[in-house]
Amino acid sequence: MSFPLLTATAALPAVGAIATAAVPAARRTAAKWLALLFSLATLVLAITVLVRFDPDGDRYQLTESHAWIADFGVRYELGVDGIAVALIALTALLIPFIVLAGWHDADPLETGSHRWRPTQGFFALILAVEAMVILSFEATDVFLFYIFFEAMLIPMYFLIGGFGDRAHEHGEKAAATQRSYAAVKFLLYNLAGGLIMLAAVIGLYVVAGNFSLTEIAEARANGSLDMATGTERWLFLGFFFAFAVKAPLWPLHTWLPNAMQESTAPVAVLITAVVDKVGTFAMLRFCLQLFPEASKWATPVILVLAVISIIYGALLAVGQRDIKRLIAYASISHFGFIVMGVFAMTSQGQSGATLYMVNHGISTAVLMLIAGFLISRRGSRLIADYGGVQKVAPVLAGTFLIGGLATLSLPGLAPFVSEFLVLVGTFTRYPVIGIVATLGIVLAALYTLVLYQRTMTGPVKPEVAAMPDLRVREIAVVAPLVVLLVFLGVYPKPVTDVVNPAVEQTMSDVEKKDPRPEVEAAK
Repeated sequence: MSFPLLTATAALPAVGAIATAAVPAARRTAAKWLALLFSLATLVLAITVLVRFDPDGDRYQLTESHAWIADFGVRYELGVDGIAVALIALTALLIPFIVLAGWHDADPLETGSHRWRPTQGFFALILAVEAMVILSFEATDVFLFYIFFEAMLIPMYFLIGGFGDRAHEHGEKAAATQRSYAAVKFLLYNLAGGLIMLAAVIGLYVVAGNFSLTEIAEARANGSLDMATGTERWLFLGFFFAFAVKAPLWPLHTWLPNAMQESTAPVAVLITAVVDKVGTFAMLRFCLQLFPEASKWATPVILVLAVISIIYGALLAVGQRDIKRLIAYASISHFGFIVMGVFAMTSQGQSGATLYMVNHGISTAVLMLIAGFLISRRGSRLIADYGGVQKVAPVLAGTFLIGGLATLSLPGLAPFVSEFLVLVGTFTRYPVIGIVATLGIVLAALYTLVLYQRTMTGPVKPEVAAMPDLRVREIAVVAPLVVLLVFLGVYPKPVTDVVNPAVEQTMSDVEKKDPRPEVEAAK
């Protein structure tokens, strides 16, 4: 029996979560180092998965299958395609930086105070989320996926509600109230989506007789499973609704700005760069593969919703006074691009969407973590409370600028390639949608440069005159991510080589081919 590499990759952070939570309360530093070591060990296993994966091999590789709840046809089935491998690598890469960035976020509120924030719990919850996200990317049993898709809400609820941002203009009591509101809103929105999906999962079992993604897809392909048109559309809507909430897609997005605003910066990165990617990933893996006809039927409406997300998110980002809410609305705009790429039904669009998931995770991590370092120094999230930071903290300002330029998809930085592919892939099939979506690029430049101008340039405000520049730990967090932004901006081939074969298979599932160019290339 071969080594269960996929199980080990998900189980290691789960074991780390238990071990970290078990560290005595007085040994907070030991808990931090233990969490960091487990996250690094998980990264090693994720790299091993990436190395062992053959893009030209079978669609799902490193597979594992064991009976679990035999009476209901539920199996413990795991397998990864190129899209899942890329997102597992992204998750495992970001978690060590999230742990390092949040090194002091769960320390006691006051020196010598008995009001402790449970440090061990903070890092244990981060590792628990990592384990559930990785299992969601690996699961090829629909019921198994659903369990971890929903279970990750529990640790995220406590991370938002119990370890929120300390910077609040109205004091700790008001901050606690806002954190509770954001956590409950996050939970209710996602639970509502999950309950609707559960009904669809049960309906899928009634129709197909099992929960295996590969078996159902194969039965659809060979004609042995023929869903009625109405049934397929209702099941598709049940799955898509849950994924659209998680994504988040307009108008189901309103939980995200509250959650990111009230979270610490590392938890905000965990939400938008890691957890939310499960929603867009699942659209590719489950919606398109299980319900190809319904996916094509719903495409026009979904593309309109995606464009609304792009423009709406960017417009609201322009008008924000809070740094974190600005980044949250920018992410809503970016997720609109991802969803648009998925449902453009072109290989360029879907490759771009997958690459966008990876690049958005890295660029948002840089921007939000630097914003977190900035906020922790000043004690305020309001843009108006800053000014002239680049004169007193040039390294902080420089990295903040790089993160911002990546967010607006500057050529030479990683998000540009993915956004370009999404727009090209959309324009070839839906030119009007593609043209309208380009307005999001203009607005991204506006909100990013205005944010930098108001916080980093101009006269030095007295409150930031003594602001220290980035410390060694903070440089260790952002420097590798900045290097990766530049590397993937210049040379995205390592990622595209992994994801493109999986995209081709997804295109085959929905029986779509790329439109022929109006002008043939000269031979």
